[in-house]
Amino acid sequence: MKTWDDARRHLVLMLALTFTTGIVDAVGYLGLDRVFTANMTGNVVILGMALAGADDLPVAGPALALVGFLAGAALGGRVLRTAPAGWSHRTSGTFAATGVLAVGLGVGAFVAPPVEGTVWALVVTTLLAVAMGLQAASARRLAVKDVTTVVVTSTLTGLAADSRLAGGTGDGWARRSLAVALILVGAAVGALLLNIGGERGVGVGMLFAGVLALVAAIVGHAHREA
Repeated sequence: MKTWDDARRHLVLMLALTFTTGIVDAVGYLGLDRVFTANMTGNVVILGMALAGADDLPVAGPALALVGFLAGAALGGRVLRTAPAGWSHRTSGTFAATGVLAVGLGVGAFVAPPVEGTVWALVVTTLLAVAMGLQAASARRLAVKDVTTVVVTSTLTGLAADSRLAGGTGDGWARRSLAVALILVGAAVGALLLNIGGERGVGVGMLFAGVLALVAAIVGHAHREA
């Protein structure tokens, strides 16, 4: 049974991963030809506009990111389907796999910076999306309320709809506000890393996000319930 300490730890770790999502999406959008590797809503919108003939919008990147994300989420769902509730050995493994993929891609992108429109850039985009799909499926299985780690639209909806202004109790406002703030700050950090790192900024951003994801996986594994 999940205790209050377990629930609070899970919340903190998922918020940390939400921060890394902001970094990864900033790196993808600014450094990999306007592609989101975690926020699939953005990719669907970009892809739809591109297919309608909007100027200078990518098609291959968003399409491959969608495929990669779905593959990662399917893999995560498969691995965790029969896992016990709470944070288990399998949960540690899936979150760690996300971190390892991001770190590996970060090293690769640092050594050979991906150039927009090249095969290497598309490979990085696809595999990073796989990592984020795996993370999203793992977070969904852990079921920390209002913190999916990859999107904040539903979080913002809950924040507004349950607020006192809307006649609600305002419960969960701190958790929801933190999730939104952290993905915002993460995106700002990702953009700064790109500016500081120059052509290797994509690699630096992924390395940074990957290391944080690995730290979250290690901390969660150390205090796992099963």
